[in-house]
Amino acid sequence: MALKVSPLTKIISLSGFLALGFLLVILSCALFHNYYPLFDILIFLIAPIPNALFNKRNFESSDFMNESTGGAQDVGHFFTGVFVTSGLALPVVLYHCQLINHLSCIMSTAGGVIIYSSIIVFSWFFNSGFDDEEDGLFGY
Repeated sequence: MALKVSPLTKIISLSGFLALGFLLVILSCALFHNYYPLFDILIFLIAPIPNALFNKRNFESSDFMNESTGGAQDVGHFFTGVFVTSGLALPVVLYHCQLINHLSCIMSTAGGVIIYSSIIVFSWFFNSGFDDEEDGLFGY
């Protein structure tokens, strides 16, 4: 028997998860009096935008047998990969240039991964969740 979780519970838990990511990045800045890791938040917030813009649903053709994704969706995947890789590499580069210390690098990277993963999980829950729910928005 599958446990059915209400969308309100999903939103609350994902917002707590997102707040934890922001807390880690902000603490990595405030504890060590160096605010360069704040750029990591910006990169990870921008990262899902190309996939959202170049989604397959936006470029569906009339032929349902066509399995090719097309160039637009590949461009979206490429730019999302560039942003995620840049977000992971930025704290390492800042540490290598001795602009931040190693604890700030670890906290900023972990916070950025949590921010990006919570955005992805949020979009995954609510893009796939409404297709098979027949009771409406909140399933009551």
